[in-house]
Amino acid sequence: MKTNTHSIVIPHEHGGWAMVSVPFLVGVIASGPHWLHAPLFVAWLGLYLTAYPLLQSLKKNANRHRLYKWAVIYGTVALICLIPPVLGQISLLFFGPVLAGLLLVNIWHVRHKVERSLTNDLCAMLVFSLGGAAAYLIGGGHWDYGMAIVVLFSFLHFTGSTFFVKSVFRERTNKRWLMLTRMVHILLIIIPMVIGYPWMSLAYVYSAVRTFIYAGRTLRPMKVGIIEIIGAVQFLIWSVLL
Repeated sequence: MKTNTHSIVIPHEHGGWAMVSVPFLVGVIASGPHWLHAPLFVAWLGLYLTAYPLLQSLKKNANRHRLYKWAVIYGTVALICLIPPVLGQISLLFFGPVLAGLLLVNIWHVRHKVERSLTNDLCAMLVFSLGGAAAYLIGGGHWDYGMAIVVLFSFLHFTGSTFFVKSVFRERTNKRWLMLTRMVHILLIIIPMVIGYPWMSLAYVYSAVRTFIYAGRTLRPMKVGIIEIIGAVQFLIWSVLL
């Protein structure tokens, strides 16, 4: 089949869109909305869309010309939209080196064809969670404990999702993985209590129940997607308490 070199390049993974938006919204909720959140979110989405074709271009037989073209388009939009937030909060630039370093980790995994490894997944979770930190900063927050909490809770939520999704697909028959997944979800409930946010433990109860019921079972991708969407929505609702 001939590839359409003019077709738009966008990520097809539904989970990626949730990981872009949910931590960002948590940051907005924790700090308060500001008009600069609008261009910042478009810039954040643009950076995600830029990274996607660049990472795809590292794979064998990739249509690099088409991928590079869309990376430039997305990157240009991202940089333009990033100007107002950076002018409003110059310290946003400090996220640049951190994101670049984490992207290098992703690139290494793609080049070595191990992009589905847990290390790479957790690295991606951290990247997306930093979007919440940027939103928190723009909303009037500071480089403080509150920012760390926004990043941590987002990271924990999507870490739970990563373990769960693997437990119903690639690692469905791996008994050690299933046991580890259940242990992780128990920890997700305990951690908020330990760090002084006991009510946020309720945000991870759904994830734990979902895991203990479905981990190791065969589920259709659509059902998993619905389960994850519900989980993301209820997590956002509980994050109002931050």
